Amino acid sequence: MLFHRKKTSTHVFHLQQDGRLGEVGWDGSDSDLEHFVASGDGTSSQGRGPIPLTTSIRPSRIRLGVLLIFGITSLFGVRSAHLQIIEGEHYADLSHQNKERVELITPTRGIITDRYGIPLAWNEPAFVLTMTGADLPDEEEVRKVLFEHVSNLIGIQPTDLDLLIAAYARRPYDSIPIMDDLPYESAIRLAIEVSTLPGFTLTTRTKRIYSSSAPSLSHVLGYTGSLSDADFEAHDGDGYRLIDSIGKTGTEQIYEAYLRGVPGRLAYEVDALGDKLSILSKEDPVLGSNLTLSIDAEFQKYIEQQLQETLDRVKATRGSVVALDPRSGAVRAIVSLPTYDANEFIGGISSERYTAFLEDKDHPLFFRAISGEFASGSTFKPIMAYAALAEGIISEHTSFLSTGGLRIGQWFFPDWKAGGHGVTDVRKAISDSVNTFFYIIGGGFDTVTGLGVERITDYAKRFGFGEATGIDLPNEADGFLPSKEWKEDVKGERWYVGDTYHLAIGQGDFLTTPLQMAVATAVLANQGSKVIPYVVESADGFATELIEHTQPLAIENLDSNALNIVRQGMRQTITTGSGRSLNSLTEEVAGKTGTAQTPGNKPYHSWFTGFGPYEDPNITLVVLVEEGGESNEAAVPLARTILDWWFQFGQ
Repeated sequence: MLFHRKKTSTHVFHLQQDGRLGEVGWDGSDSDLEHFVASGDGTSSQGRGPIPLTTSIRPSRIRLGVLLIFGITSLFGVRSAHLQIIEGEHYADLSHQNKERVELITPTRGIITDRYGIPLAWNEPAFVLTMTGADLPDEEEVRKVLFEHVSNLIGIQPTDLDLLIAAYARRPYDSIPIMDDLPYESAIRLAIEVSTLPGFTLTTRTKRIYSSSAPSLSHVLGYTGSLSDADFEAHDGDGYRLIDSIGKTGTEQIYEAYLRGVPGRLAYEVDALGDKLSILSKEDPVLGSNLTLSIDAEFQKYIEQQLQETLDRVKATRGSVVALDPRSGAVRAIVSLPTYDANEFIGGISSERYTAFLEDKDHPLFFRAISGEFASGSTFKPIMAYAALAEGIISEHTSFLSTGGLRIGQWFFPDWKAGGHGVTDVRKAISDSVNTFFYIIGGGFDTVTGLGVERITDYAKRFGFGEATGIDLPNEADGFLPSKEWKEDVKGERWYVGDTYHLAIGQGDFLTTPLQMAVATAVLANQGSKVIPYVVESADGFATELIEHTQPLAIENLDSNALNIVRQGMRQTITTGSGRSLNSLTEEVAGKTGTAQTPGNKPYHSWFTGFGPYEDPNITLVVLVEEGGESNEAAVPLARTILDWWFQFGQ
């Protein structure tokens, strides 16, 4: 045996006969060590004295060992803290989900009806096959066989399932929709098989169905669809599932929270395979509220049919009609053509069909009545007349001579009637739509100082032009009111008097939506109050108290005398002016016709705006036939048929 000595040691050990270590003293000197000679029994050559075995360690190694132990302990401590404190909640959630699941209970979506209770949007059951990643087999080969079997059952490729798992890897406990709206026969076959398919579930949901009696209601109702990533982000924490639908546009979008209701929650315990063992707690859902629209579905349907017939007759393809109650702002009908059928979007529309919609030159998905911006033509003239009367530019007896137009330098601004209209006061100017009168009160002429662009736009704003009306529908446009500053900044040109002349007759850069024109006309109809239009009249359930309508707001500093004179001029439009064909209606009405120039050599836009009955109006009507030509050929005849129906069957 070899031994090693350490001078620093003061202890010597020897192996005793009983197998234990014995200890003897030793001062560590070399002379003492020489007395010890190795032998088989551990004694000296003289047969006496122990063999020394030392345990001494250098201080540097002790320090190194301490540092090593401290480092390892610290490393484990930091990692433990990271797992328990920083990621503790994450791993606790995973552990919790391994034994407990929370299932959202989606309430039945509220239905939508017209003002008389006719269903416009309702629900039907649909079967959905879903897959939950956390409940799938872990073994790759077992999962492969499972995916092949499921794919054969529903007619897809196994790779489709792999891609879905990868796409939703961060949501392992969510039910991923594999196939939606399964036919009943397929659902029955799957119901038998699904109990043997770990990770797959056959469940039911409700799908939306829309009335097809008036497709133009699709612009109003909108439709529901699957949630996009943006939808999940916008509604984070609201309890939406991957198999749920959400309002994408129209009433469905604006009133999503009311229609959807409040989801319930079901907590239950599961085993290792994801099978339910017991219910831990349950919170019932709050049913979605049913909405009642202000719209008369039969009126909407009739207008849609009549507008389409008019478009066919004048060889046009686009038009809008807005009918609202000037006393409250309740929309009775709002039609845009062309339109689409919201049912095409149930369960998702094909990319080919959606592309066809987008490439259609008439843009059927575009809600023209609230989003289209057009030159108003002469339908803007009543607002011009009110502004001039209110500002004292003219009185009701002021007259100008119309000889066919005005000449300013090299520029000529014509009347629509060759030779002019003769001596014209404000009532005649409205009823016969005399351009010369409005040129003068707008931009001035000779000794008359006109309103000017600033005052014109100021009064236009009071009647609701240049800003959104606030209707409870998405994507409303705000129209456009030009200004001197805008023209200089955008066009790099100064503002000329000719620009004011164009603005005064509703041309040039001024733009309005049909809905804005209806709101402005309602001010004239109800004698001074601006309404905020709406399509949802009321709701039941938890949303009953949440649906409130803003009362009409009286225009500040209203000149009631000026307003009455304008109303009389609009009544004269029907009795002796450009809208005489409406004088045979069973009720007295007032109105204003208009034609608006369009870019290029296309036909004019054909306009009519009016209200009735004259003394106590319950309807304001705006008709726009895009590129429909003269108003007496398109808009006015259509307005007559619409008002005739209303006075017989509506109100």
